[in-house]
Amino acid sequence: MSQDDASPSQPPAPVRSALRHRNFRYFAGGQAISQTGTWMQYTAMAWLTYELGHSTIVLGLVAFAGQIPTFFLAPIAGVLSDRLDRRRTILLLQWIALLQAATLSALVWSRQINQWEIIAFSLVLGIVSAFETPLRHAFVADLVDDRQDLPGAIAINSAIVNGSRLVGPFVGGLLLATMGEAFCFMVNAVTHLPVIAGLIAMRNLAKPVPAARLDFRSGIRDGFRYAIGLPPVYALLAFMCLVSIMGMQGSVVLPAIVEDLVHAGPDLYGEMTGATGVGAILAGIYLAMRKTVHGLGIRIVMAGVIYGGGMLLFTWLSAPHLMLAVLAVTGFALMLIKAGGNIVLQTIVREEMRGRVMSFYTMAVLGTAPFGSLIAGTIAQFYGPMTSITVSGIFCLVGSAAFAWMLPYLRREALAHLPPEVGELPLGDAMETTAEVPLPQQDKS
Repeated sequence: MSQDDASPSQPPAPVRSALRHRNFRYFAGGQAISQTGTWMQYTAMAWLTYELGHSTIVLGLVAFAGQIPTFFLAPIAGVLSDRLDRRRTILLLQWIALLQAATLSALVWSRQINQWEIIAFSLVLGIVSAFETPLRHAFVADLVDDRQDLPGAIAINSAIVNGSRLVGPFVGGLLLATMGEAFCFMVNAVTHLPVIAGLIAMRNLAKPVPAARLDFRSGIRDGFRYAIGLPPVYALLAFMCLVSIMGMQGSVVLPAIVEDLVHAGPDLYGEMTGATGVGAILAGIYLAMRKTVHGLGIRIVMAGVIYGGGMLLFTWLSAPHLMLAVLAVTGFALMLIKAGGNIVLQTIVREEMRGRVMSFYTMAVLGTAPFGSLIAGTIAQFYGPMTSITVSGIFCLVGSAAFAWMLPYLRREALAHLPPEVGELPLGDAMETTAEVPLPQQDKS
């Protein structure tokens, strides 16, 4: 039976093709649980920080500490990803994250915690994330034997990671209101165990193409040259930098909005944070159902416009139910930007450069975000949280317009520079909108 003849009750073809890989099912299942716990910790950590001092600047510092390691360490992590055993390295990092969460829970339970210690724990978690994120992105490619299944696997993984923003903050908000912050941190520690078990149970992993034994400096330099040598790659990374620096400010100041402007508690904060996850998981499902990369460029642009416009609309609202609806829409748009860019990059990069390019992706998405966190906290402290979100929305709209203007050029450059085995990658459909271009397949000769 062809894919088009599949029963409506079955998962979409790209989803089925990715889930037929046993190792990927182990990884995806563990990630679904672990990432939910991680978002519970993020929710509890932000709320606890604001409760201890009612300072948006300190909120920005906590976010900064958790994100700045990615800016400095992601390139090194990319080289390690191309040289080390990815499964064993991720396994080690999962144990460190588990111990971090358990220790934080014990300190909060004993009431021996202050804002600066929260910043320190956020820094530790940020260091783990700086190494684990590019490894995880590249590791997905090791879990599927057929490159044609890779975009579906990436979309599923992104849907899980971002969909956890629905369950994690919602459950975290409920637990905050009933059980307290310490319980949230302990639950997060336990949720790392399924990932650890899945990694241990994996067998017959696909062997990635080994990178040359280069030193770190040479490896980073070669990866940087490779990335800037492909205009579609550096244009996508630049756009994601802009969105991460100026577009993530709402999440930083949300505790202040909930408590000081809406006059609500941690349950609504969890719902608002989780609302972005509703949109994110829907966007992930949409991407997983796609059979082609054709048109992703223009959809990324449209998502940027929707995201920026949604933030501007949010600043005019005061009713919680309307705020939740807008946050769901912006969550969909943000997921489409990040996961869509991930799919494009993973589709076109050479295997020996995958880890390094994905480390640059991690820098663009996460490593630049701490600077936005500081900007958001400072603007909110002096001019109010809604002003901070307004500035974010304007920058996202301007960046989306610039990226849209570049799409025809990026398409021409992609066709001129990509190696033949990658196939045709229309980064935007600004120049043609008719042909269905299949996802590139790995050369098995």
